[in-house]
Amino acid sequence: MESIHSEQLPQKGRTIRKMRNMNRSIAVLFLALGVASFATAQTSSSLSNPNVGSASTQRSPHASKNKEKKLKPFSRVGLGAGVSAMGVNLQIATNMDRHLNLRGVGNVLGYSVNNISTSGFNVSAKLAMATAGFSVDYYPFPTHGLRLSPGMLFYNQNSVTATAVATAGTSFTLNSVTYYSAAANPVQGAASIGFNKQNPAFTLTTGWGNLISRTGSHFSFPFEIGAAFVGTPTLNIGLTQGQVCDAAGANCVNVATDSTVQANLQAQIAKYKNDLNPLQVYPILSFGIGFNFHIR
Repeated sequence: MESIHSEQLPQKGRTIRKMRNMNRSIAVLFLALGVASFATAQTSSSLSNPNVGSASTQRSPHASKNKEKKLKPFSRVGLGAGVSAMGVNLQIATNMDRHLNLRGVGNVLGYSVNNISTSGFNVSAKLAMATAGFSVDYYPFPTHGLRLSPGMLFYNQNSVTATAVATAGTSFTLNSVTYYSAAANPVQGAASIGFNKQNPAFTLTTGWGNLISRTGSHFSFPFEIGAAFVGTPTLNIGLTQGQVCDAAGANCVNVATDSTVQANLQAQIAKYKNDLNPLQVYPILSFGIGFNFHIR
C-alpha cells in the first residue's frame, strides 16, 4: 500500500507542472493577441486620420508657405497704385496661365509754375503727363516675383509747355546772333516739348512683384524698371510778339515778321533738336502696392 502511494505522488507532481506550463502558455498567447490587437487599432487610426503620423512624415506648418496654388485662367484680378517717373501710377491685372499676367497701366500728373524770373525772362511753365498702355508679364518662376514685361504704350500725352517774356534790355542768342529785347515792346515767346513722337510706343521692363500671387497672398509690393521707346522729343519754339534791337537799342525789328530773326530762330531750334536725340527712350520706374481677389 505504501509503495502504491509513493508511486502516485511523483505522477501527481508531474501533472501539476504540466498544468502550470499550460497556464503560462495560455497567458503568453493572450498577451501576444492583446499586443497585436492594440497595434492593429493604432494602424487603423493612423490610416483614417491623415494628420496623425510620425514626426518624420508630418509637414512643417511653413513647408507649404510658397507652394503654388492652381488658378483658373482669368480667375483673379489685381489692382495696384503707386508712383512712377510718369506720375501717379495705377494698374490692373489678371492671370492668363501659371506664368503669364495681362496688365494695364496708366499714369497721370499735372504741375504748373508761374512767373519764375530767370536770366532776365519771366517764365510760366506747365508739365502735363498722361499715359496708358498694357504689358504681358512673364514669370519664369511662378511662385517668385521676378518678371520680364514687353508691352505697348498706346496713349501718350507727356509734354511740357512754357511762355516767356523778356524784360527790357535782356539779351539772348539765336544761331550765334545776339539780340536785345526792346524797352518799349519786349519780346514774348512760347515753347513746347513733346515726349510722344512714336505713338504707340513699344515698352520693355523688368521688375519684382506679382499683382496676381501664385501662392495665395492677397497683397504685393511691385517694383518696375525699364523704358518706353517714344522717339526723339518734338520741340517747338515761337517768338510771338515784341521787338529786338542791337546793343545800342537801335535798329529794332518785329520778331514775328522779320525774316532774319525767324531764320536764326529755326537754325537754333535745329541745334536744340539735335541735343534732344539721346532722349528717344523715356525711363519707366515705378513702385507701389497691390491687392488681388477672386472674380470666379
